Amino acid sequence: MKFVDEVSIVVKAGDGGNGCMSFRREKFIEFGGPNGGDGGDGGSVFMEADVNLNTLIDYRYTRRFNAQRGENGRGADCTGAGGEDLILKVPVGTTIIDADTQEIIGDLTEPGQRILVAKGGWHGLGNTRFKSSTNRAPRQTSDGTPGELRNLKLEMKVLADVGLLGLPNAGKSSFIRSVSAAKPKVADYPFTTLVPNLGVVSIGRYKSFVIADIPGVIEGAAEGAGLGIRFLKHLTRTRLLLHIVDLAPIDDSDPAQAAQVIVDEIQQFSPALAERDRWLVLNKVDQLLDDEREERKQAVIDQLGWTGPVFMISALDGEGTKELAQAMMRYLEERDLRISEDKEYAEYLSELDQRIEDEGRARLQALDDQRALRRAGVKAIDDIDDDLDDDEDDDEGGAEIIYVH
Repeated sequence: MKFVDEVSIVVKAGDGGNGCMSFRREKFIEFGGPNGGDGGDGGSVFMEADVNLNTLIDYRYTRRFNAQRGENGRGADCTGAGGEDLILKVPVGTTIIDADTQEIIGDLTEPGQRILVAKGGWHGLGNTRFKSSTNRAPRQTSDGTPGELRNLKLEMKVLADVGLLGLPNAGKSSFIRSVSAAKPKVADYPFTTLVPNLGVVSIGRYKSFVIADIPGVIEGAAEGAGLGIRFLKHLTRTRLLLHIVDLAPIDDSDPAQAAQVIVDEIQQFSPALAERDRWLVLNKVDQLLDDEREERKQAVIDQLGWTGPVFMISALDGEGTKELAQAMMRYLEERDLRISEDKEYAEYLSELDQRIEDEGRARLQALDDQRALRRAGVKAIDDIDDDLDDDEDDDEGGAEIIYVH
């Protein structure tokens, strides 16, 4: 199944039914009076989180969804039937955004959670409603009100406790295979992982947490290189980040420089995400001698100015992975305990989560705007300034032109 984590759709709630103008007409009954019924309310549109879904593929090709209209009122004081509500199922972790105002309508983070996204129209009134002592044969009715029409943007973010960061071929998929039952594709070429993968790591019989693996980030991803930084949004809900570094790259590149690339890209995507607790995990140590391990470890630490936890593992043969998984479980438990006991810490994390969400969305929106300008053949202001600078440089280095009249 194709993985789709962003879609744009249009939802239209049902219009309210119109009121009916009718009078009672029966034998031997004169002046029967008005008996026009009210219309029915229009159906509303709801979004509901479904634990059985993990992609927005259902909304990739069907983009418009209409709730049922309320029926018109009828004679004999019959009220029109109300329109049936439309319930759209989405994966847990879906954020619903008004595409016109960029307002966040809601965030579905719990299975079965439901939110109203378009309100159905109100029913119209029949002429029975307008009768009075001075108006015994009213001929007034009212129409039902239109249902809400909304352009929505749906963004799905996977829900995980721990997220994996790293360059392509750093060993992220191998690590998730070694500590969980997940079986993502593993190969000896870059970008083997094209969509996020989730794995459940079990520690003992009753303890477990969810770990997320996203496609590799490369240098320039913030500007759209490779698969870009779009998948970094799936790490905004995590509680801990593992920065996985390949200590024995095939191309003999410098692991310290590779580690710095990831840090720089995170900073460009969201400075607040860089504040999230992050551990350094040095992978593929089985391919190095003991002296080389320590030398390259120290080089990475010096390059990053690292002061946090450091782990050395081999995801292929499982060296150090069990200890790392247990350390992550302890961290998550201690974090939850501290949140329950320390109000200031809980408020800080809540504020950090909101900043990460806002910065990530703003960055992705800026990239979408740039793509839209390129498709339209319009250059952004920054690109125009760069072109002007290039022209000035060319003039300075070119031949002098003298105009003679």
